[in-house]
Amino acid sequence: MIRAYYGAVDSSALPLHRQCARKPHQRPDIQHEYAMRRLILLALISSTFAFSTGCVYRANIAQGNLIEQDDLDQVEVGMTRNQVRFLLGTPMIGDPFHQARWDYVYYVTIGRNPATFKRWVTIVFENDIVTEIQRDQELDPDL
Repeated sequence: MIRAYYGAVDSSALPLHRQCARKPHQRPDIQHEYAMRRLILLALISSTFAFSTGCVYRANIAQGNLIEQDDLDQVEVGMTRNQVRFLLGTPMIGDPFHQARWDYVYYVTIGRNPATFKRWVTIVFENDIVTEIQRDQELDPDL
């Protein structure tokens, strides 16, 4: 019998969800709660591991000045800085210690792989005239 505001009420007359309602002083099954926490923790750890490994996209990266072989073939000893700048563009980084030398470096990395295409060309000036052209120098293999 459940005591209601208007007197005694038979519990079988109550809806089913009211009959099975947990009393406030009762605790849920502790083993069930422990198992659920372990399951949630396992799901969280496995999803974190799955998303932190190889699932991240790495974009292709091109660094430096892209120098076409046709443009490089047109550069000759005796040209001025402006003529070289017109053909190849300005170098990405000016070297304050070697102002008479322009280095054109270009490489491409695709995804997580090391650089697939590398090129390093150095043009040496003397009195703003090209005196030397160093083509296809070796870049660091770990690049």
